[in-house]
Amino acid sequence: MPPGTPPTTAAQAVEIVRSQYAQPKLPDGTPAELKVHEFDIGYLVYAVFPRRTDAAGRSQPSPPGGAKIVVSKETGESVTVPNYPIEQAIALYRKAFERSD
Repeated sequence: MPPGTPPTTAAQAVEIVRSQYAQPKLPDGTPAELKVHEFDIGYLVYAVFPRRTDAAGRSQPSPPGGAKIVVSKETGESVTVPNYPIEQAIALYRKAFERSD
């Protein structure tokens, strides 16, 4: 897909992300799965990591940090947003997008 080409599918959005960002890895070194949440003006792309548990099997919090990536449906441009829950990440992107118009 040529640079600057807007994506028309979730698969194309993932292709853009893979061409511009490092592939996140699981603790064993294998690539993490990338998921896509499509919304009206973009695609939110994020890595999925397995739930961490302690020796007793209790769920542990995820390590801090990380980001999600939004690919614009209009321009194909990608930007990072904090690793917030999906709806919060989209709201933050919308706020930034509206300011730049």
